[in-house]
Amino acid sequence: MRALLATSIGVTCATALTLPLAAPAPAAPAQAPVAQAPAAAPAEPAGSTQSMPLRPLPGAVPRATGTPTESMHPADAQGLLRRDSHRFSLIGVVWDDADAELHGTVQVRTRATGTTKWSGWQSLETHNTDHAADSGSPERESGTVRGSTAPLWVGDSDGVEVRVRSENAGPRSGAADAAALPAGLQVELVDPGDDPEQPRAEATPATATPATGTPSAVTPSAGTATPATAAQPGALPEAAGLTTAAAESSAVNADLAPLGAAEISALSKAESEEQAVVGAGAKPFVGPRPRIVTRKGWGADESLRERTFAYTSTVKAAFVHHSATGNNYTCAQAPSVLRSIYRYHVKSSGWRDFGYNFAVDKCGNIYEGRAGGVSKAVLGAHTLGFNTNSMGIAVLGTYSSKNPPAAAVTAIAKLTAWKLGLFGRNPKGKVTLVSGGSGKYKKGAKAKLNVISGHRDGFATECPGIRLYNKLGTARTSSAKLQGR
Repeated sequence: MRALLATSIGVTCATALTLPLAAPAPAAPAQAPVAQAPAAAPAEPAGSTQSMPLRPLPGAVPRATGTPTESMHPADAQGLLRRDSHRFSLIGVVWDDADAELHGTVQVRTRATGTTKWSGWQSLETHNTDHAADSGSPERESGTVRGSTAPLWVGDSDGVEVRVRSENAGPRSGAADAAALPAGLQVELVDPGDDPEQPRAEATPATATPATGTPSAVTPSAGTATPATAAQPGALPEAAGLTTAAAESSAVNADLAPLGAAEISALSKAESEEQAVVGAGAKPFVGPRPRIVTRKGWGADESLRERTFAYTSTVKAAFVHHSATGNNYTCAQAPSVLRSIYRYHVKSSGWRDFGYNFAVDKCGNIYEGRAGGVSKAVLGAHTLGFNTNSMGIAVLGTYSSKNPPAAAVTAIAKLTAWKLGLFGRNPKGKVTLVSGGSGKYKKGAKAKLNVISGHRDGFATECPGIRLYNKLGTARTSSAKLQGR
């Protein structure tokens, strides 16, 4: 693997939210890339982000509205002409106003590192506001959140070209019916950095028997943020090779795996039921706990996220998504894809952390997403209007026209059988959720949904792609069987 970048161009510093234990560095303004090498800057631990403002493309005519004294709208066509860049693997476009929709198309092409080979034009999913924290929540109202496209995984690249065209814009924009593009458009080029060095088995016994615990017994009320759990004095970050923030992230899973473990090992159904908290006299319909790669395992840079953890009251439903990052990744690259999405969510989009509670790759590996504890009711930013009392699972890839691998569907079943079982939910059942406001249900509306739903069930969206959505019936049946129903 290549070394981490020691330089970056226009590194974004969008602060995720107030950090009570570690104040963020002040935001640096985005700078246009220059031909000469930039001044050296310290590399961030897990990659870097290049931010490049988009400009009117040659031939695009800015259009004025109203009187001549009023300011001009952005051009109906903006972009970035073909140019060199530092190395990156994931690309997205962001803009200033998180509530503004980009009505149009965003296309990119990239050059593979060390070659003269350019890709064809690839489209980014522009309707990404449905993957976000709920309106009125501290995360959404932080002042740091931006509008954004879905990011796209393009692999190791060092050249980029971008074009953004507004809806209904003609060859020379200026048509009265063309939709104005959002202000502040810029392309984000994300380098995930190197994969973490995995500790040897004897150094981190991830297969050790976890302490008997009560993983879901106590969860604060909906939307509350709680201080990160500090590691016990003397045991600690140094002994496990962890920073304080990494130790806090790992410690919330302390009843499931040792501090600093790269994975949470699988348990049998009997062992999982023994650990679960079940009401008196109730049958424990808890599926076997699947193997889960921790944030430490996929190399999350814990200094990026907000240091507190936000929880909701319970987990009533699971929303399945696709990441819309494309299918051009190998399973060995999945940790890099996750680190890239994480950095894009926090540094580029201004979220407090990775948006989804869990991720699944095409080989069926399951990953811990947003920090706070895999067995706990962690508040995510995945399904606008329905983040409270739910969890979000993102299958890495795009499944609008491609079938999801069977291994990924099986992983959804395994994960939901265990996690929903901890909260007494039947994967084949129905649940009523109160909407926080979405494009499908107004705020306060009661929505009767499947316990395992697709994102489109709660919001007017194509997510998780029709091919994956059509597999959710199979996932529900398999999940229920794993619970013993």
